[in-house]
Amino acid sequence: MKTLGMLIAGATLAIATTGSAQTLPNGIPTKFRPVHATFDYDRREVEVKMRDRVALHMVLIIPMGTRDAPILLERTPYGADKATSRVESSHGVMLVGAAFAEFLKAGYILAFEDVRGKHGSKGDYVNERPLIGPLNGTKIDHSTDAYDTIEWLTKNVKETNGRVGIIGTSYDGMMAAMALVHPHPALKAAAPMNPVINTWKGDDDFHGGAFRQIGYDYYFSQDTARGEGDDLWRDAYDDYETFLRAGSATGFVKSRGLDQIQVVKDLHDHPAYDAFWQAQALETILPKQPQTVPTLWIASQWDQEDMYGAVAAYEAVSKNDPNHVNHLALGPWAHGGWSGTGDSLGAIRFGSDTAAWFRQHVLIPFLDGNLKTGGTPADIAPVTAFQTGTNTWQRLPGWPSACASGCAAPTRKLYLQAGGALSFAAPTADGADDYVSDPAKPIPYRLRPIRPTYATGSTWRQWLVDDQRPFADRTDVLTYETAPLDAPLALAGAPVADLIAATTGSDGDFVVKLIDVYPDEYFEKPELGGYQLPVAMDILRGRYRESVSDPKPITPNAPLSYRFALPNVNHVFLPGHRIMVQIQSSWFPLYDRNPQTFVPNIFDAKLQDYRKATIRVIHSPAQASAIELPVADVGAR
Repeated sequence: MKTLGMLIAGATLAIATTGSAQTLPNGIPTKFRPVHATFDYDRREVEVKMRDRVALHMVLIIPMGTRDAPILLERTPYGADKATSRVESSHGVMLVGAAFAEFLKAGYILAFEDVRGKHGSKGDYVNERPLIGPLNGTKIDHSTDAYDTIEWLTKNVKETNGRVGIIGTSYDGMMAAMALVHPHPALKAAAPMNPVINTWKGDDDFHGGAFRQIGYDYYFSQDTARGEGDDLWRDAYDDYETFLRAGSATGFVKSRGLDQIQVVKDLHDHPAYDAFWQAQALETILPKQPQTVPTLWIASQWDQEDMYGAVAAYEAVSKNDPNHVNHLALGPWAHGGWSGTGDSLGAIRFGSDTAAWFRQHVLIPFLDGNLKTGGTPADIAPVTAFQTGTNTWQRLPGWPSACASGCAAPTRKLYLQAGGALSFAAPTADGADDYVSDPAKPIPYRLRPIRPTYATGSTWRQWLVDDQRPFADRTDVLTYETAPLDAPLALAGAPVADLIAATTGSDGDFVVKLIDVYPDEYFEKPELGGYQLPVAMDILRGRYRESVSDPKPITPNAPLSYRFALPNVNHVFLPGHRIMVQIQSSWFPLYDRNPQTFVPNIFDAKLQDYRKATIRVIHSPAQASAIELPVADVGAR
């Protein structure tokens, strides 16, 4: 009988006899060839040469069996690969977002292209690269890149019918708008969605001259890496504390080395609406040439990022549009809300999936009519707008649509009154209300703790519909309110704040909020009883009260006019609701603090520049502060 030792010795001898150790096969194939027989799409990655020979990276999603199909193009700095690889699946609709899945189902080829210098594309990245002109002496811009890309698509995608549409939200919406400058003949439709049109006039960077300092997060992530950059670090959970400790915007910049980023330098060097910003304003560039491409401008009533661009561009190009190629859609959404479900925003419900309705009844019919072979123009009104309050879609002849049916007084003044009252009757006695604005204790723009814009737990997306009750009873906020309405009041357009005010400072900000106050008891949704819903809110930096390009100190203690437009609304104040106006002088840390002492550049304000100021808002017969309301017919359709 053999022992264990004998067996081991025998095995050792056998290995030694062979002259080599036993090996196992490599578990990784030399080249794995996946079988895609069940796939219902073809995903192609291509490199497209521009006129200067720089190659841009593009991903195509082509449904299997597609023939004679139109192409939808999106040009983006956020990653074409990321946009087309959301879920590993044999079904193309799983690769892209829900809205783009609808486009695939509707028979479109999808094309996503990285803009030059980002992700897979070669070349240099310039954030919001200006069009060829005073700020761009080269021979390439986003318009020429769009042209060259469309040229390549029509010649190299055999499945296409030769018709291309361009779409995109935010920065990508700006890419769609820029493609309308000297457009390619094959560009047959455009849908700029919440586009960046003018970052000083109300998109992203400035509002009324006040600087949106929370944008540093975006520029750090976007401009420090070719791919997706990191999040900007914090040293406090609450952004209110972070920015207050930093002092000025420049203090925050230097604490993190952000002055290495070109766009951050540009923001600092151009705080006023000077030639730098004017040369980039798409709402003035586009109307300089006849618009030939059917375009659907898409706006959101509560767009927390680019609330200005879509409506401003539509209004500008519509002034000279004999062929009526321009259309506008206004939905009850936050930024990019057209692509979601659209049934609610924060605590507010709209009674239906407004975004799905828009895509199925407006957007896709618009695209089909202009892009599909044999397509006929869809029956789309010049303006399609969701009326909040009544929660109904409207077909309107134009925008602003206040009193489109010809009522006698399209604008009505709602006057500030003594005792915190609001009335359509002008004040009959002299009066004023004071408050003290303290830069050391600025008013937060949403409830604290305020998380960084894109952080976990941030309420950034919905903050424009947040209940304003937490701010209404502050001593540095003036509050005015009507009695409960006995009839509905509809607005369609941009309300205008028209204040007469004096300040002890030589500079200062004015924030005005137009608010819909729900009944104290609200049976439809009891938790909304007394809710103060912002309808339109914005800010004016006092130094720009006379000129946005030529800032001037405020004469202390002098009653002066502060007049500025609020964002566009399409809203009905229902019977039993009240109209409220709140006025304050800080909105922090969304906007940098005004030191309330005139300094050449507020970015560089020093600690000693920040001083308390007493603000007096006047409501007298000769100096009547008011909100001008663009009143419309409630039942306009």
